[in-house]
Amino acid sequence: MMDFTFTPHIMWLLLLALAALVGISLGGSDGPRGVALPFVFDPKATCDPPCKHAGICIRNNTCFCSRGYEGETCQFANCYPKCKNGGECLRPGKCRCPSGFGGKFCHRVVCDAGCWNGGECTAVNGEAKCICPSSWTGSRCQDAICPQGCKNGGICVAPGICSCPDGWIGGACHTAVCKKPCVNGGKCVSPNTCRCRGLFTGPQCEERKKLY
Repeated sequence: MMDFTFTPHIMWLLLLALAALVGISLGGSDGPRGVALPFVFDPKATCDPPCKHAGICIRNNTCFCSRGYEGETCQFANCYPKCKNGGECLRPGKCRCPSGFGGKFCHRVVCDAGCWNGGECTAVNGEAKCICPSSWTGSRCQDAICPQGCKNGGICVAPGICSCPDGWIGGACHTAVCKKPCVNGGKCVSPNTCRCRGLFTGPQCEERKKLY
């Protein structure tokens, strides 16, 4: 039976071959591929805490990290390019993105539920927000703006357009409607309510006041 004895020199050559095969690198590398750097390998070296993620202990408390990991014990995953916008590198090439950001490297701004009515999703002070056109507002640009306002319970349903409750009309729901018109100079002041001139009375101002 053949006796295989691994001397330090042979171990060093095996490690170099392994580096070329799988692309391992010294901890702290930020490049897209591993680069084998000269080092002195001590087969009796111990690392405490031990090297993680397939890292190799080459000298006492010195780890040789596999590609994609860095740190004193190879404890940190390395994403290349780096995760953006506060993203966390979970494993080589995999970022976990904070709320409001997406994409492989958290480079894309994402607004929950999207932006409506032509709004644009963009980052504002590190947060994803919708930038709305001038005629819309709200967190998703869902609310129309009526510059004239909507009175008497009216609701702005489109830019400059109010939806009025029964009994009111007009661009701002400001004109009352009397189903039976006011006569003798009377004025409709609220739904089906007339305000009469001094000499007249009645629901539609149709009666002349009696003079005694």
